[in-house]
Amino acid sequence: MLRISKLADYGTMVMSQMASNPDRLFSANDLALTLGLGRATVSKVLKSLARHDLVASVRGLHGGYALARPPQQITVADVVDALEDQPFGLTECSATSGNCDIEMSCHVRTNWQKISLIVRRALEGVTLADMIRPTPVEQPVVLHRLRAGAAQPMPAQPTGSAQ
Repeated sequence: MLRISKLADYGTMVMSQMASNPDRLFSANDLALTLGLGRATVSKVLKSLARHDLVASVRGLHGGYALARPPQQITVADVVDALEDQPFGLTECSATSGNCDIEMSCHVRTNWQKISLIVRRALEGVTLADMIRPTPVEQPVVLHRLRAGAAQPMPAQPTGSAQ
């Protein structure tokens, strides 16, 4: 399964919450309570985001954290990059060269690099402003699961339309 880390996921939650009120200062405690996350986790996320200049911290009694730039100028890729331990890539060779013994003779390497680039561009194409106003998916996403050795589409879920 291809996934971003929990920390990157929590980072998008924190940043989206902050983007919903970009002129406000947020404390780590308030964000933790609002989002249902541990305070230590939120503090760790905020420190990493601050190191990458995505949030600014204000000290003092009425201090806290605020977005360093408008929500339209911060992408999901920015947040993921700030919180992931390694460069983005779906495989070792699509993230950095030299980590795989067979990368020079691998026949699928360039395709993994192409797929990684597509995913990367998708993350770069979504801003925090987009995250706080989700838009409907243009085409339904078909989920698959293995049944008797073959991939079968999962039954469609109701979309909540009125009947």
